[in-house]
Amino acid sequence: MFDQLMRMLKAPQPERLPDLRLSVAVLLLEAARQDDQFDSHERAVIAQLLTRKFDLTEQECGALLEAGEVRAAQMVQLHGHTSAVFEQMAPEERIHLVEMLWEVAYADGVLDPEEDLLIRRVAGLIHVTDRERVLARQQVLARLGRSL
Repeated sequence: MFDQLMRMLKAPQPERLPDLRLSVAVLLLEAARQDDQFDSHERAVIAQLLTRKFDLTEQECGALLEAGEVRAAQMVQLHGHTSAVFEQMAPEERIHLVEMLWEVAYADGVLDPEEDLLIRRVAGLIHVTDRERVLARQQVLARLGRSL
């Protein structure tokens, strides 16, 4: 019996990935908080992005944002959420996520160096190339009517 218990304890446990929607919400919230100012406009941008991406109702989006804020406050590393994104999203969806991150970063009209660094880190962790990240930024800036 002791041997059986030891085998169970030593056996690798399958890592459970966070829910994809929650992971995306956490990453977007993290981008908004990088400049230490998270306002209602940034929250509205995140809500709009999540609603569009996951076809959510207003109530579902509110619940997702609330859960994302709790998770983001507890988070010590991005890895679990970026792993969920990498495992559950196709390459073009991951590029779209980077675009969403740029939209959040530019929601207040100013790109903070910490926001840029976070997007660079997330892009690398989800296997979006530097070229794809830069092109995603350019597309967002074009949509916003801005330039570099």
